[in-house]
Amino acid sequence: MSLLEDYTDTALGLVSVGSFPAIVGIADTMLKSAGVHLVGYEKIGSGLCTAVVRGGIADVRLAVEAGAEVAEQYGQPASTLVIARPMPNLEAVLPIGNRLAQLASGRGNSRLSNQAVGLLETRGFPAMVGAADAMLKAADVVLAAHEVTGAGLCTAIIRGNVANVAIALDVGMHEAERIGELHAVMLVPRPLDDLDQTLPLASCWLEKPEPLRMPIAIKEQQKDLLAIPDLKQITVEKEEIPLAEVEIVKELPLFLAELPPEPQNPQE
Repeated sequence: MSLLEDYTDTALGLVSVGSFPAIVGIADTMLKSAGVHLVGYEKIGSGLCTAVVRGGIADVRLAVEAGAEVAEQYGQPASTLVIARPMPNLEAVLPIGNRLAQLASGRGNSRLSNQAVGLLETRGFPAMVGAADAMLKAADVVLAAHEVTGAGLCTAIIRGNVANVAIALDVGMHEAERIGELHAVMLVPRPLDDLDQTLPLASCWLEKPEPLRMPIAIKEQQKDLLAIPDLKQITVEKEEIPLAEVEIVKELPLFLAELPPEPQNPQE
């Protein structure tokens, strides 16, 4: 099968509105209304955000229609587009091209199927920070990330169970209005994998590999180390310290090369 033939039954669907929480809610509706994958979001400034979905031509058309209806319910003017049988080069050049290579063949509920995602958008950064602080203090939720989409619009994204997210959003709305301008709010219960994986995630939630540490007990006296020939320094957590300072600690996690056996005193 040629590369061109792989694309004969597929389509790209795009729905664009002027709010990030709104486009996430629209994307959730599109995913749950038809057999499509969420490729990702495009943000071009002035608050304009576009959700891009991919799938069979009929499914994409159905999803885009559902997304447009939801946008109208949200009071968001929407622009939509369905591209049937896109050329491979088009998808490769679009900024969402990397996500296309990662799409899984299966669909279903995410690992957070009993959880919810809450989005609160304000015009002005202080209002968003104040609302995020109030939400964290009001319910058992975590702040996953924040998103800036231009025109002064910024969105706090929280996670937790449905009840806690609903309570947090209610408190955050009042706090945002007290500080500045509340622009949009969205609660997405039981997000699907595609939606969950395309939302931004703060770096503090990313797992970082830690160096392997091997604790080595330092003997009672510094003379035991001095007796080892050609041992000038000991490296402790990638920092070099002179031997004169070693005696102040008894046990430290050290990165040491394998040491020769201790010299034995025949007189003892």
